[in-house]
Amino acid sequence: MATDNRRAPAGAAVLRGEITAAIRQAVLQELAAVGYGRLSIEAVARRAGVGKTAVYRRWNSKLELVLEIVSRVAGRSLPLPDTGSLRGDLDILLRIVAKALRHPLASQIIPDLLAEAARNPQIAQTLQEALHANQRDIGILLIGRAVDRGELPAGADPDVAVDLIVGPLYWRLAVTRTPLQEDYLQRMVAAIATALGADDTVAAGGGN
Repeated sequence: MATDNRRAPAGAAVLRGEITAAIRQAVLQELAAVGYGRLSIEAVARRAGVGKTAVYRRWNSKLELVLEIVSRVAGRSLPLPDTGSLRGDLDILLRIVAKALRHPLASQIIPDLLAEAARNPQIAQTLQEALHANQRDIGILLIGRAVDRGELPAGADPDVAVDLIVGPLYWRLAVTRTPLQEDYLQRMVAAIATALGADDTVAAGGGN
């Protein structure tokens, strides 16, 4: 068999990971500070402490830069340990989502990007694909566990479950920006479990 002696382009060796990470972080900070419309490659480069060429060697345009980073962030999987019950899993997931939505960067970036998505089909498609895939994975995992435990019927819909979990939190924290009362997440856990048709006797051990 012939050996492939092709070498990577010389420029590829200098695309240092720490510089790429600095640029990605700078993009998020710029999006939070000025929004997509006013974001510029020059400002991103200044914030990252690099030259414009370092940005353009990785991305060809502002749109490509933002789409790659938004897709990367939106598609991140959330840690969801198995607590042994649907209500326990819901409690952890709600706390994770609430913490993410209250993050200073997220609270500024998400509304701006959703507004921009209404004007830019490429941003809209990227957000939809990344968020839908991630949320569906979460829903399948959470609902699948509950079905296996006997807490939910086999026909429970993971898409509906994710909408019930994310929708109210997004509305309160990202749209109306209403602080959560101390017991709000506990009340949401109870409401979501009831809406999904959870069998609490199983979770409590009553099915044994």
